[in-house]
Amino acid sequence: MATIHMHETTTLTPEQFVAGVTDFGPGRQEIFTNSADGELKVHSQGPNRADVTEGKGGVWERLQYDWSDPNRIVMRTIDSNLWGGASGHTYTMTRQADGTTAIDAVVVREGKNVKGKLVGALLGSVAKGGLVKAFHNTVGAIEARNGVISR
Repeated sequence: MATIHMHETTTLTPEQFVAGVTDFGPGRQEIFTNSADGELKVHSQGPNRADVTEGKGGVWERLQYDWSDPNRIVMRTIDSNLWGGASGHTYTMTRQADGTTAIDAVVVREGKNVKGKLVGALLGSVAKGGLVKAFHNTVGAIEARNGVISR
């Protein structure tokens, strides 16, 4: 099982970041490069939760989103063709005294089959840089949508 910790500082507010992550409309693939708009399915959605299947290129994940805490988004994997067990994503936002927001991200990948175990091992080691870059790009894309001057 791979656990990847990432950090970004942004001029986005926590509310702006949450709004970007939880926008399941057209253009989501611009925020998350591993989520193709054509493969996105929203099963249900409420004011601070959603059940969504998303993916790209044959890799998919059904996630239970919870953003009932305005400073935290928890995305728990409930089904996937690669991931099982404790897999998911957690974003924790902390307002800083200088007006910026610190975002700490934790991604857990527990492979449920041979391919998932292999990909999870790679993400926990040599491929971690790709995940860090994708997170950096996600924050940048949400900044651009909000007209926020990037870092």
